[in-house]
Amino acid sequence: MEKITHSGGCHCGAVRFTVRAPARITVQHCNCSICSKTGFMHLLVPAADFSLLSGASQLQTYTFNTGVAKHLFCTVCGVKSFYVPRSNPDGFSVNLRCLDSGTVEQVTVEDFDGLNWERHGASLAHLSHS
Repeated sequence: MEKITHSGGCHCGAVRFTVRAPARITVQHCNCSICSKTGFMHLLVPAADFSLLSGASQLQTYTFNTGVAKHLFCTVCGVKSFYVPRSNPDGFSVNLRCLDSGTVEQVTVEDFDGLNWERHGASLAHLSHS
């Protein structure tokens, strides 16, 4: 599937990024504690398909539990527009809700049982490989 460039960022615009992914994307809707509270919709991509354009100095890292996932949020507006997920430490998870409008043609949502991460986490590993 051909990849195009999508742009996105946090609410205040301090953090901006691009991500290469198809125009018709599949995202994961996770029921774990942090995703449930933040409404994060995961577009998992290889690290090579993600570029931080601005705002590196505005990002703060939050970790919990195993400390593997690096939850990055804007210190100005508090929005987590992307992060390094535990399931895919070699890639990024971009929040669908933080992509600019105009480039996504279709979204398919898959449920992911993050409450039982140990049983299901490995099923996402292939999404961060080119």
